[in-house]
Amino acid sequence: MMAKKEPPWTMSVPAAGKLYYGLSRNASYRAADDGTIPTVRVGRLRRAVVKRLEKMLGDEPDPIKAP
Repeated sequence: MMAKKEPPWTMSVPAAGKLYYGLSRNASYRAADDGTIPTVRVGRLRRAVVKRLEKMLGDEPDPIKAP
């Protein structure tokens, strides 16, 4: 029996914007700037926090519908 794959803790801002909102790269960073996409900084790197984003949206993404 295969173990259930856990979702990543973080992902890139453009990937999160595209997956959860269907946004372009620039629109994803604007959404991160206004707090629509929750982010953390790791050094100079800015990452979207998957659990916080899913909690805000109230559901997990459907992998079949994901682009």
